[in-house]
Amino acid sequence: MKTTKIILGLALAFSIFSCSKDDSNSTSELSEAKVSANIDMATEDVAKIVEDQYALQVNPGAGKNNLETQDLPSCATVTVDLTATTWTRTVVFDNCTLPNGNVLDGTIIVSGSLNFDTPSHTISYTFVDFHHNNILIEGNRTVVRSMQSTAAQGAVHPVANMSIDMTATFPNGNVYHRAGNRVRELIEGFDTPMVWADNVFSISGSWTTTFPAGTRTSTITTPLRVRANCPYIVRGVVEIVRNDNTAVLDYGTGECDNQATLTINGTTTTITLGN
Repeated sequence: MKTTKIILGLALAFSIFSCSKDDSNSTSELSEAKVSANIDMATEDVAKIVEDQYALQVNPGAGKNNLETQDLPSCATVTVDLTATTWTRTVVFDNCTLPNGNVLDGTIIVSGSLNFDTPSHTISYTFVDFHHNNILIEGNRTVVRSMQSTAAQGAVHPVANMSIDMTATFPNGNVYHRAGNRVRELIEGFDTPMVWADNVFSISGSWTTTFPAGTRTSTITTPLRVRANCPYIVRGVVEIVRNDNTAVLDYGTGECDNQATLTINGTTTTITLGN
């Protein structure tokens, strides 16, 4: 799943959104947009790593043939510790570059119960001297994995609800706080686990990023839709609010392309996402 496309889209949205401000504020707006995009990237990468470690604990043979997991770079090491009732997977990165180009250094500790027969499974994660593209990420929260029926899919399917509460310290010393949640659902293809191409994910959630000058709130108002056989978000709407200003980013109606529209104060512009 190309989660980085979400990030790039939001970065563009913030950048264009900033152009609606007066010139005296445009520089700071663009700077805040870049900060928010960097934190978005860290959040998405951490979410995928945490979910992958859970999937690998449930099924140690999972890997390239299981879309629930991704191979970590060879420079990353994973240590597994078990007690009578719990599992802990310690993932150590040594300036490792992920497939999406982001560089990770430090440790993520992921843990949970060995009882996988419960209706839901709570996964805890925390950081130890963890850096994402030289940004220090701190905090500890949970992901709740479950099989359930939702508004996105009536049949019982995998759902991962990630609670976000992290602090990001940038190389220049600036500190930012991100809080919210992210829900990732496998809404199609869950009944054919050996066939990856038919998998479709629905992503929902909202988060707030606190800056020295205020906050930005982003809310997925129409669930984002991601197909395993397409590198782009094919559908969904994100509403971005700062003070009394609102921008709406619309990913379209299902076509596999990198086009979206951004609406600010009634004016709609077509934009290109990603590279």
